[in-house]
Amino acid sequence: MTRKATGDIAAGRLPPEVLARNFGEVEAPLDRQAALIEANRCYYCYDAPCIQACPTGIEIPRFIKRIASEDQRGAAQAILSANILGGMCARVCPTEILCEGDCVRNAEGDSPIRIGALQRYATDWVYRDGAQLFTRAAETGRRIAVVGAGPAGLACAHALARHGHQIDIFDARAKPGGLNEYGIAAYKVPDFAQREIDWLLSIGGIVIHTDRRLGDDLHLADLRRDYHAVFLGLGLAAVNALGLDGEDSPGVYDAVRFIADLRQSPDLSALPVGRRVVVIGGGNTAIDAAVQSKRLGAEQVTLVYRRGPESMSATPAEQDFAKSEGVTLLHWLRPHRLLTEGGQLSGIELEYTRLDDAGRLVGTGDRLTLAADSVLKAIGQSFAPDGLAGDGPTLVNADGNGRIRVDAEYRTRVAGVWAGGDCISAEHLVGKQDLTVQAVEDGKRAAASIHRALTA
Repeated sequence: MTRKATGDIAAGRLPPEVLARNFGEVEAPLDRQAALIEANRCYYCYDAPCIQACPTGIEIPRFIKRIASEDQRGAAQAILSANILGGMCARVCPTEILCEGDCVRNAEGDSPIRIGALQRYATDWVYRDGAQLFTRAAETGRRIAVVGAGPAGLACAHALARHGHQIDIFDARAKPGGLNEYGIAAYKVPDFAQREIDWLLSIGGIVIHTDRRLGDDLHLADLRRDYHAVFLGLGLAAVNALGLDGEDSPGVYDAVRFIADLRQSPDLSALPVGRRVVVIGGGNTAIDAAVQSKRLGAEQVTLVYRRGPESMSATPAEQDFAKSEGVTLLHWLRPHRLLTEGGQLSGIELEYTRLDDAGRLVGTGDRLTLAADSVLKAIGQSFAPDGLAGDGPTLVNADGNGRIRVDAEYRTRVAGVWAGGDCISAEHLVGKQDLTVQAVEDGKRAAASIHRALTA
């Protein structure tokens, strides 16, 4: 049975003081005593599996042992030498499927070491005090252009600046940070992304140019001419469509845009949200959009995914968190038709799905209708080659995934151009996940390759 939606999308559903609490930090940092107790639970394993599970290869037992001995500077140095965005990754990494998931304590039926929380404890003072842990080498006279001020671009720029190169970062948005600034739930990283970037830039040798879009007032051919090397950290700018009639109706939004608008809003009480919200998708973006809708004051939030919970890219911990926030998760359903009344969204019709004998997802023909004031699309993002002009066909992979092809050195098929982060694909990166921590590692490795090429 379908309940009729009110067609009600409005701002200010909750008082300002409630919104402030809802979008404050979801998990408090460890204090000194708690950090020391947790650090002393670690076995400091030799050849620790947690290190192997970290895309950036942080020497986790080493930094935890330094916390235990109250050498906080040494702990921070160990983390940030491997992952220059270690503060952000401490907050947003899916540690339960990475380092903490491989902690040996799991095999004993015990809880894993809280590696993410310890990493945050070890690094937070760096951004608070502005401590500079790295020195910049003498100027080399080499200039590198980095396109994209997201995690990959920032990591690449910092590593190259340490070598004494001069870096110009160009980004299409008004603020640097990429996904960290625009694409992560506000309650995970309140007021943190820019503090971390300010600290990263304090090494010197890096200049950020915002509101510069590739293909508009920035061209790859010019960058190749004017710089000794170019790094592309373009991310995934295109949002996948549902492919349904009425997708441009009022009330149907991209979840990515919804999250970005929320992150940049100076007044949360001015943000409109529907009473009944349906989110389509199974990743972290879908979870973030659903939870934030609830925290803005939506009365009913339903997340719909076409397969079972085990197939969702959002981790079990993220799924459980959404449920604890009052989000209803429905599985084995896919969008079939958007419903409108008087030009306004009124609901969405979904079709039940199943796997056939060949393991393919098919519709059953059975339908479910949900009333909705707004539908948020979070069914994935793809690489947008806009702005690459004549180099696009050469750069973009021809194997069907549409991302930039790189080799093991992160070199593209265009001379003098490297790439990293979510926008790339490569044989040695099969199965790589689009995570902040992986983008940092890509940027770091690409920087090492660029430096070798420039100093050979």
